[in-house]
Amino acid sequence: MSDAIKHECGVAFIRLRKPLEYYYEKYGTYWYGLAKLQYLMTKQLNRGQDGAGMGVVKLNPEYGARYLARKRSASKTALIDIFEEVGEALKQIPSEFRQDADYLRQHYPYAGEMLLGHLRYGTYGGNSIENIHPFLRQNNWMARNLMLAGNYNITNTDELFNALIDLGQQPKEKSDNVLMLEKIGHFIDEENQRLFGIFKAQGYSNLEITEKIKQELSLTNILKRSFKNVDGGYNMIGMLGHGDAFIIRDPAGIRPSHYYIDDEVVVVASERAAIQTAFNIYPEQVQELGPGNALIVKRDGEAEEVNILAPVERKSCSFERIYFSRGNDQSIYHERKELGRLLARPVMDLLENDLVNTVFSYVPNTAATSFYGLIDGIHEIRRDLQADALAKVDIKNEPEKVKEILSWRPRREKILVKDVKMRTFITNDSDRDDLVGHVYDITYGVVKSWNDTLVIMDDSVVRGTTLKKSILRILDRLEPKRIILVSSAPQIRYPDCYGIDMSRMGDFAAFSAAVELLKERGLDDILHNTYVAAKLELEKPAEEQRCVVKDIYAPFTDVEMNKKIADMLKPNDLRAEFDILFQSVENLHKACPNDAGDWYFTGDYPTPGGNQVANRAYVYYIEGNKERAY
Repeated sequence: MSDAIKHECGVAFIRLRKPLEYYYEKYGTYWYGLAKLQYLMTKQLNRGQDGAGMGVVKLNPEYGARYLARKRSASKTALIDIFEEVGEALKQIPSEFRQDADYLRQHYPYAGEMLLGHLRYGTYGGNSIENIHPFLRQNNWMARNLMLAGNYNITNTDELFNALIDLGQQPKEKSDNVLMLEKIGHFIDEENQRLFGIFKAQGYSNLEITEKIKQELSLTNILKRSFKNVDGGYNMIGMLGHGDAFIIRDPAGIRPSHYYIDDEVVVVASERAAIQTAFNIYPEQVQELGPGNALIVKRDGEAEEVNILAPVERKSCSFERIYFSRGNDQSIYHERKELGRLLARPVMDLLENDLVNTVFSYVPNTAATSFYGLIDGIHEIRRDLQADALAKVDIKNEPEKVKEILSWRPRREKILVKDVKMRTFITNDSDRDDLVGHVYDITYGVVKSWNDTLVIMDDSVVRGTTLKKSILRILDRLEPKRIILVSSAPQIRYPDCYGIDMSRMGDFAAFSAAVELLKERGLDDILHNTYVAAKLELEKPAEEQRCVVKDIYAPFTDVEMNKKIADMLKPNDLRAEFDILFQSVENLHKACPNDAGDWYFTGDYPTPGGNQVANRAYVYYIEGNKERAY
């Protein structure tokens, strides 16, 4: 990806279904759960590098014993830091007690049966410890404690804020983290109070009632009430102090969630491949949590997937397939290859089928899989070209011509090499830009000066700043005749509000190109009319709004947009010709048929809150407001 964008958080959950002694006897360690949690988090580190946190709940603690533990870090080495501190805490246990399960349960805070991990990619707000999951709501009654973490963004925080006020609460802020913690917590309290009233009327003592509540608490009821009228994308995990846990996914399936259950563990993670690797299992053993469903894990270890919210049209995020999720998942790998293969014909059309004078490569490393697909597709076309050419040749009398035709093949090279990340004391912008321009280096001697075309595969183009300031200038040193940047994703035109830091319209290269085209063609009135329309839409309830930002792009074809984006991103001093080719939305759906969440490219949002955010983002753009639109 030419521009680093902050995106998906990652989550991991483990419920040990056996006593700690079981894992010591079978695996030789009491830290089986902790080790697996670290493994799951490490394998999902791509999803969050702004901080990390983990939490533990112990089952059936003695009175006066600590049964909730949490460790968080906002450092650049957060994941390493939290597990080093977990290890340091173990060193404080006298060596003679480190193999004593009962002693560890009593004195070691992380010797628990329920474990929760979170990797943060901040979409808004600072990277202070207060923004790091999991969040904790504490209470002296075990069943009222809640530890919460997730991969989510909620779009209707104003509505939820006001709803909590109507309940009589005094929310300390409007962040979705605080609001969801307190909203779920409120209904946990109500469910506890409801059961208390029932059992009290039946003559049970307070102590007996506490145990009855632990047994009878209905997470299904709590979640149905808590998530009613919540708009957004989410994969959210909660652990209650008495031992129940839940994992819930939004009704459109926007954010990913997968789980695995056997007789030893219940495991949940954002990505299927992480679970496969951590537990050495087959893909079909990992289940996808259904949209609108929750995995309820009871304090006895039994787990059941139940429906909480009526599912709507499935709009699981296609960007997960293009870039965000690890590419070693079997389906994602094949989808990324297909994204590349489907671009082969358009690329060859731009090249006029010239393979002899073309060099193919990719940037960054995550684009490699799509690149392999592109090359596979070009090979398919190449074979047809060779067959046609050979049919026009006298094979017996023109052997050299035959050899030439048979030698046609795509020239694949490793052109761009990313150096070690550089830090600098330099504060002057122009000097810093020059330094950034040297983050990548190039492979010399593989491009014929002023003769060859360079085709570079990328995951996507968001802002295009790295392309303009760095990559294109670096490629130009090789003196290619032409550079073609190929994006495996379509043009990113609309803001995201479900977990990815892409909320300001002016940041998008595609949007800036559309604005310039409108101005060039004397269609400035569309900008103003869309602003007026967006203001009117925002006066309506979210569910009645349409995304008026679509009107900005309506006058232009994809080809016109491609050309304008290329013109805007081409540095003034670039000597080579420059073109950009984007994936079509149609081919995106062909490559990723089960993940139709394409709102980044089409403006077709899966929830009403998405249309509202897009309209507000446009209003903010026109008014020069730099705030986030949700």
